[in-house]
Parts: sequence; C-alpha cells; structure tokens
Amino acid sequence: MPAARNVLLIVVDQWRGAMLPKLGADYLKLPNIDRLCAEGVTFRNHFTQGAPCGPARASLLTGMYVMNHRAVQNTIPLDSRFTNLAHELRRGGYDPALVGYTTTTPDPRRTAPNDPRFFVLGDIMEGFHAVGSFENRNAYFGWVANQGFRLPKRRDDIWLPQGAPGAGATPRPAVIPRELSDTAWFNKRGLAYLKGHGDKPWFLHLGYYRPHPPFIAPEPYNAMYRPQDMPKVVRAASPAEESRQNALLAYYVNNIKQSSFFQDGQGLGSAMTEAEVAQMRATYCGLMSEIDDHLGRVFDYLKQTGQWDDTLIVFTCDHGEQLGDHHLLGKIGYFDESYRIPLVIRDPRAASNGARGSIVEKFTETVDTMPTILEWLGLPVARQCDGRSLLPFCEGGVPSDWRTEVHYEFDFRDLHYSQPESSLGVPMDKCSLAVVQDENFKYVHFAALPPLFFDLKADPHQFVNRAGDPAYAVRMGEYAARMLDWRLGFAERTLTGYRATPKGLEVRAA
Repeated sequence: MPAARNVLLIVVDQWRGAMLPKLGADYLKLPNIDRLCAEGVTFRNHFTQGAPCGPARASLLTGMYVMNHRAVQNTIPLDSRFTNLAHELRRGGYDPALVGYTTTTPDPRRTAPNDPRFFVLGDIMEGFHAVGSFENRNAYFGWVANQGFRLPKRRDDIWLPQGAPGAGATPRPAVIPRELSDTAWFNKRGLAYLKGHGDKPWFLHLGYYRPHPPFIAPEPYNAMYRPQDMPKVVRAASPAEESRQNALLAYYVNNIKQSSFFQDGQGLGSAMTEAEVAQMRATYCGLMSEIDDHLGRVFDYLKQTGQWDDTLIVFTCDHGEQLGDHHLLGKIGYFDESYRIPLVIRDPRAASNGARGSIVEKFTETVDTMPTILEWLGLPVARQCDGRSLLPFCEGGVPSDWRTEVHYEFDFRDLHYSQPESSLGVPMDKCSLAVVQDENFKYVHFAALPPLFFDLKADPHQFVNRAGDPAYAVRMGEYAARMLDWRLGFAERTLTGYRATPKGLEVRAA
C-alpha cells in the first residue's frame, strides 16, 4: 500500500464507550462527532486494555497488553526497550506531534533518580514531539494568566463552581470561562500546529482532558443538559449490598471520595443521591459537547484546506468512567463502564466508501489502534504489537479469524491517592486481576482473591457472582482455560520472531 498523507489521532479522557448518538445515546448533542460517524466506521464493542491513564495509554501507544508492557499503574515505569507508535512513525519519516499527555513514567534504569519526571504522575512518552503538553499543567495555567485572567492561589480552583463552594455535583458553571477552558487550550494548540506545519505529511495526537473530572463545565455547557434526561444509575439498593460482591469492590465503595471528582466535593462517592448522580451526568455530557464544538473547528479547517480527504481520523479514549454505577466513581475494578470506550475511524480512501456510516459489532481492543495506523501508512507493524489492524472493517469486511472475546486487566497496588493493597493485606505483586469476556459470560481472575463469574445474558449489569454456583462450574472452568490460552499465546514475544539455526539467524515473524 502506498503511504497516505496525514493522521489525526484524537484521544479524549474518561469517555464511556456507549455515549455516542450513533450508538443510541440520543440525549447527547454531538453534531461533529456524529458527522465523523456518518463518514466513518463506529465500533460498538471496543475495550481498553487497562485503567487508569498510564496503563491504558501505554497499551494504546505500544500496541501491547498490560501483562506485556507492565506499566500497570500511574507512576509505574515503561520499559525503554519497547518501541511505540511515535518511534515507528519516525522510522517512516514522520515527526509525530502531540497535544495532551501520555502519563508515561520513564525507565529508571536509564534515567537519573532525581529526574523531575519521577515527581509527577507521568510525562510524555519518548518519541513524541510535544506541541502542547498538559502533564504538569504549567503551560496551560501560564496561557490562562497571559490572557489576563487572575489565577487563584490554588490554581486548580479555576474548576470551582461560581458562587459559594460546597456544591459538589452542580449545574453552576465553572469559574473559568469557556474561552479559557482546558478544552479550548488543547484545541488552540492543535490548530496552531496544523496551521504552521506546511505541506509535509503530518501525524498529530490531539488529546483532550475531558470529560475527565473535575466534573464542572464552563458556560453554556453547564446548562446544556437536564438531569432528568440522563440514563438512570445502575447500582445495588445500597452501598452495603453492593460491597458484598467482592473485597476490592467493597474497598472502593467505602473509600472513593467526592473530592477527587469535584473541587469542592464532600463525603463518599457512594453516598451520592440519584439526583446528584443525574446532575453529575448532565455536567459530564456538557463537557463532551464542549469537545465536540472544538472538534468541529478542527474538522472545518481540514476541509477548508483540502486535507480532509488526505487524513485518517481516529477518535478514541484511554478508559471509561463508572459515573455512579455500582456506587463507584472513576476508572477502577472490573466493570464494563471503566473499560468499554469509543472508537470511530474515518478512512478517506475510496476503498472505504461502502462501509461509511456502519457500526461494527465485533470485539475490538485498544491494542488494535497502533497496527491500524501503521498499516494505513504502509509501515511495518512491530512484532511486539498484540493487536491487529482494523482496516478490513473500514472496508466493509470481517476477517474470518477475528477474536470472539476481549481481555483487560487492572492493578490495585497502593498509590499515594489510594491504598487497597494495604487495606486488603494483599502482596503488591498479587494486586492484580484479569478479565476475559464475550457476549455470554465474563470471568474475572484475581491473583490473591476469589474469582468472579457473571452470566451476561441473565445479568447484564453483573450483580450476581456465579463463581460459587455448581450449575456454572464447568462453564467457569472453560473461561479460566481461555484466559490461560490467551496469556500463553500473547506472552511478551519481542524476540520470539527470531531463531538461531545452523545457517545463522532466521527471522520467522515480521
């Protein structure tokens, strides 16, 4: 395939996968993403490989499962011997630009221990050319101050609601106005790069911080949605009942604080009323619409400059958000809300004309993103990549040997903002779970806690653990074997494509 021109990789943060009008969320007002879906392919059952940001983005940008890259949590280093999307693009002659962040901690074996990158949650992944970094937020806050806005002493207080604090979930707008929001800043950085790039083919990772918390939106997005129009929360009758399912779930239900999601939040997330959850969801949707408005400016620029039909556009996310379901806030544990994410691909080639506007029902994973981009550019896919190109779906096809299940993982070791390891008394190296899931069943394997097994047809919201039910024992054993097969088949294999022979080194895989 001859090399095509440009790639726009749009990466939003904490956006639940089903929350697209194309997939039935008709309460959302996202006209620009809607037109992207109309001209591209939307993937209904797309899953990230891990949460939170660090492991999720490591899988997105290395094409590797979490069990292989092992950057299992924020602040956990990424092995420098692995390649990534940026390095592979450089080999193909691209200068990969990045707006946003990757939450990557460098390899300490090649980095001084007092490197400033070890004093924050993460930094930019090596190989990318940062044209708008948000890792420590200094550039954003400096820009806000330079516009004449007086920053509060605690800079994050720009995300307080107007008026007296203490509101938590509120329809009140943020202190920061819409023209100075972080979403506006990301968009300005992205457009500035595109306008100043010239005629050379380009790659841009265009990241946005939203709808990540704090769940507060500037005017007019704060009032764009009504709480009563939001989907009802899915949770047990009480936090105590929810907690009985599993010790890890109980820890999060009883320890996640609203203050991590609202600048002025008070009490536990599990204590939020249905009305408060509905208001939080309305604000969350407003943050989505703000991104949509700004993406419209990017799309219009590409069309006005004749680049729309020379550009592969991928819209995706790092991970999802519990948003009150199962009495949880954040991206944690093993429920679908944290792992099902959006994916829309607009392939401008004529070969994709027949598939425009379609929805793919097959299971796809975030590790498929890197192979898709590389194949579209005519570049080789690195041996380390665990995913496969999605271009056949963009052309209206379905590979006969496509996966019938998805896998994702979660590590719950102690971090400075969460202490489940200590609370549960689980050794650090056993603070992990892995999931295998298809359309019928979901098996959750813990390294040091009892397993979970859900019948998704009878219990789609996963309230009833069938692991101790004799009627499900044989079926659960089948899924445990599937997980073992998956781990054996995808164990880290960077060098297993080579074999020494009497005639010398033989390369057996690309």
